[in-house]
Amino acid sequence: MKKSKGIRQGTRNILRKKPREKGLIPITRALQQFEVGEKARIHLEPSVHKGMPHRRFQGKTGIVSGKQGEAFIIKVKDGNKEKTVISRPEHLRKVK
Repeated sequence: MKKSKGIRQGTRNILRKKPREKGLIPITRALQQFEVGEKARIHLEPSVHKGMPHRRFQGKTGIVSGKQGEAFIIKVKDGNKEKTVISRPEHLRKVK
């Protein structure tokens, strides 16, 4: 069988929810706001496909550098490079 080459390939464990967490997320998570310069952690939400960053950025922490429509622009270090990730707020968590 030919291997899948989709955007969510190899995410069986990353994008799996525990039984008690299944279902839609609270609306407050989709409405959360971030200020420029604030730290945010990328935490992929499997039940929301729209605005989901690539799985390689799961668990990374970056700095919010702007807004693009409903999504936020985050600068993330990936090895020695700084990369720009565009993600909707459902996939972001505030860092204390």
